[in-house]
Amino acid sequence: MTLPVSQAMAADNLSLGGGADGSSKASGTSYGNVKDGSTSTYWSPSSSTGYVSVKWSSATTVSSAIIKHASGGGSINSWRLLNADNGAVLTSGSGNPSTISFASTSLKKITLDITSAASAPRIAEFETYATGGGTTPTTSPTTSPTTSPTSSPPPSGGTPTGSWPSSAGSVSISGTVNVSGTFDGGMKTYCCIGDGSQSESQDPMFEIANGGTLQNVILGSPAGDGVHCLGTCTIRNVWWNDIGEDAATFLGTGGGTSYVIGGGARNGSDKTFQHNGNGTVNISGFYLNGAGKLYRGCGNCTNSYQRHVVVNNVLLTGVDYVVGINTNWGDTATITRVTVNSGAVVCGMYKGVAKGSEPSYLGEGWNTSNCKVNKSDITYR
Repeated sequence: MTLPVSQAMAADNLSLGGGADGSSKASGTSYGNVKDGSTSTYWSPSSSTGYVSVKWSSATTVSSAIIKHASGGGSINSWRLLNADNGAVLTSGSGNPSTISFASTSLKKITLDITSAASAPRIAEFETYATGGGTTPTTSPTTSPTTSPTSSPPPSGGTPTGSWPSSAGSVSISGTVNVSGTFDGGMKTYCCIGDGSQSESQDPMFEIANGGTLQNVILGSPAGDGVHCLGTCTIRNVWWNDIGEDAATFLGTGGGTSYVIGGGARNGSDKTFQHNGNGTVNISGFYLNGAGKLYRGCGNCTNSYQRHVVVNNVLLTGVDYVVGINTNWGDTATITRVTVNSGAVVCGMYKGVAKGSEPSYLGEGWNTSNCKVNKSDITYR
């Protein structure tokens, strides 16, 4: 039985059914903006630090959270996630929080406490889940080449196993599908445009507007230039049968964080996720089989930016690098819980250059200000 949208939302992102409060709010922002299901609104404290909470009238079991950041906010240096019922620290960290997992806890109120930031951050969504990385509620797609899912989509963002999903059917497209809001493909295979080459002149199969979500889609082969994110976006439980030029390219220049949650890709020869804009790309629960790199911050684009990538809980086989970043531009990579083939470089450091030249490779980094990764977090096989 398919639940009505309102019930499906409450069963997934628990914040949608709760209330919100906090320490302070900047003019024009609201606590409730972190649990309204929209990334176009946000909460910001009145200074560089503060906290925002999601609360329920009765005890609710929570074991993970997803923090989505709006563009234009200050970078967070340190934060804590608190059980506001008793003040216990559920977990803490440094840098902009994104996908957060912790021991399953029954509580009435959970708090994101920002203890240090460069300037006032902007939190667009404080999503909470009973299990790791639940699926985002769906609305009707705004484009024509899709049909309603025939069954509930599988969960995403869990530990990748290397298995590939079955297709629920086929949808033929002849050009780019523009995504605004949430587009749910119902695990159907969308096919095909482009020639499967490394040509950068190919159109993308999907182009996601700022704040949009693409989920539960299989991209057939050839897939042109994959997926383009024009601002911040969420790519959830999306699978590429053939990577082609790139699986996804992140183009937004307004800051903020884009998310790749669950899903997988195979049959690539170069980059999987290409970061041409600025801000942060957060990749979790992803499976990759065959590619040069999982992520690359562009080293010779027309415009140079500082870029950040967060990689957590991924399974990679047949790759040369996990990530490639440009240390001379201040790029950072935060990498945890990676299983990868022997011989792969985990954090490749490059010197970014002007368009028309080729970046120079500087070597592999461990436990540096740019490459934030411990060898104990990497499993080779």
